[in-house]
Amino acid sequence: MRKANREASADDERELWRQGFTAVAGVDEVGRGPLAGPVVAAAVILGEDTQLPGLRDSKQLSAARREELFFRIRREALSIGLGIVSPEEIDRLNILRASLLAMKKAVESMKKPADFLLVDGIFTIPDLTVERPQRALKQGDARCRAIAAASIVAKVIRDGIMTVQDRLYPGYGLAGNKGYPTAEHRAAIARLGVSPIHRRTFRGVREYLE
Repeated sequence: MRKANREASADDERELWRQGFTAVAGVDEVGRGPLAGPVVAAAVILGEDTQLPGLRDSKQLSAARREELFFRIRREALSIGLGIVSPEEIDRLNILRASLLAMKKAVESMKKPADFLLVDGIFTIPDLTVERPQRALKQGDARCRAIAAASIVAKVIRDGIMTVQDRLYPGYGLAGNKGYPTAEHRAAIARLGVSPIHRRTFRGVREYLE
């Protein structure tokens, strides 16, 4: 098993390059656990010669290091796609289906299409407009550099969204907790009620609508 905080490797990508695939995308999402805000996914294709020292799962990085790697990924990736699913869609679909939809949107928004998908987690992406081979990688954001890059892009974008939402809906501490169910956030919901960006079907929110 990969040790915590080690750099992600290109082993999975190299295996696919040897098989003749030339545009291997890593796909990941962030924001499944929060009580507020969207779920955001990214898809990233890195070249065989792309060098990104320090690349690892976004959760293992400081905010400053994520930002630094985010801008390097934007410069050096062969293609990047983003997918965003709103709190309203999350409530309508459920969080699993919303996360998969965000990843589908990310894959299909890339200017350079992928010919193989490495997807973080235990599920592949259903209902793609153009079918292509996929592989789900459990803990892929810690072991695969393309998925790690996608996790960083998705995390930085979502954190930026939540910082803006904090200005629109002050009092919940969204710039700090990013919508996750911290004690501070739960206390703010009890005090202020439910905002338009809260996920109404989630425990910790729905109780205040009854």
